[in-house]
Amino acid sequence: DDDKMLYPLFDKRMAQEVAGDSLGEEFKGYVFRIGGGNDKQGFPMKQGVLCNHRVRLLFKKGMSCYRERRKGMRKRKSVRGCIVGPDLAVVHLVMTKKGEADIPGLTDDQKPRRLGPKRASKIRKLFGLEKKDDVRQFVVRRVIKEGKKTKAPKIQRLITPQLLQRKRYFKALVRRRMEAGKAAKAEYQKRLAEYNHEKKEAKAAELQKKKAKKA
Repeated sequence: DDDKMLYPLFDKRMAQEVAGDSLGEEFKGYVFRIGGGNDKQGFPMKQGVLCNHRVRLLFKKGMSCYRERRKGMRKRKSVRGCIVGPDLAVVHLVMTKKGEADIPGLTDDQKPRRLGPKRASKIRKLFGLEKKDDVRQFVVRRVIKEGKKTKAPKIQRLITPQLLQRKRYFKALVRRRMEAGKAAKAEYQKRLAEYNHEKKEAKAAELQKKKAKKA
């Protein structure tokens, strides 16, 4: 019976979605995504390997199912293809849609988030705040040391007067540099024109001298 229950998963690829009705009545209405799995010898499934058996591939840094031990190292390893078959011992399913009934230990227990959001825009989104509201008043604090002390995260991307002042200062710095560059260029062009004029006059005077000698 268990094998029959798994038939709908066979020949499906990783990242494909499967209706939970085929897995049993308790999963009615649920939708699961195939996230991966391992075969009976423990070799992991690898996305992109379009077969339902084991293959040996040459791995390098950045590829899944491989961790580089030394810089530039490559290694040939055995991995299982991404198509589900009867030789798998474990299939990893991700719930994408909740069904009618709760699954004990998974959807029946509501665990509160240990940490609240840290980024200013995400705090605004959580509490539905506007730009003018002070985000620092809404940061989620957590209790430590048995209720004696609370702790709050440092808010990231918070727009403060100091930040705006620093931004203005750097803009002014860039503007001053641009103005100094323009002034230096104008001074250089003026000096270059003077130099060319002097050069022309010296050349003309030299020609005048040569004509006077010939005469």
